[in-house]
Amino acid sequence: MQRLALFDLDRTLIDLDTAFRGWAGEFAERRRLGPEGLAWLIALDRETHPRRDIFFSKVRDHFALAEPVEELWAGYRQRMPHLVRCYPGVLTGIADLRSAGWLVGIVTNGMADNQLGKLRRTGLADAVDGYAVSGAEGIRKPESGLFEIAAQRCGAGLGEGGWMVGDSLVADVEGGQAAGLRTIWIDRGTWPDHRHHADHVIADISEAFVIMRDAL
Repeated sequence: MQRLALFDLDRTLIDLDTAFRGWAGEFAERRRLGPEGLAWLIALDRETHPRRDIFFSKVRDHFALAEPVEELWAGYRQRMPHLVRCYPGVLTGIADLRSAGWLVGIVTNGMADNQLGKLRRTGLADAVDGYAVSGAEGIRKPESGLFEIAAQRCGAGLGEGGWMVGDSLVADVEGGQAAGLRTIWIDRGTWPDHRHHADHVIADISEAFVIMRDAL
């Protein structure tokens, strides 16, 4: 098996939940929604993630906002890259893998402006060998094509295997396995009682770096 490590982005390498709470706080304060409005936004996020089109449609209706859904969503995508941060140890873990001869890539679903902005603002775009964003490529995980694009940009292919790390049992685990990759699932508690066949289950991204370093 080749030393190829592919990672999801949101809730895998970057702390999207903390960033979202920061955005929601700003949004609620600017529109004077109060503590109840802020709590409603956070609860809706847990209910509708990752369908932001649905999220902003409900936000618009609930608060009787004048702006169209597309404008609200665009404002969110413009702001979020400035709020996200990598989880502790991510950049060091990636650097250590690459120093040990691994090819490291990122494969993420999402709108191109939002995801590319996150990659650049966090430094991840320069920290990895390559990445593939569904909004830029016109294909989404769990389809194998997006994994293949990411692998090729790292200078590898899927034929010799590798690893996929992510928090989604469908997009990352099932998608990664269909692409011929071993999988590490980060269990964030959002898939209760869901059956899976991930090779490893972890609670923190730091564990993934240890597993892969010890695998070969």
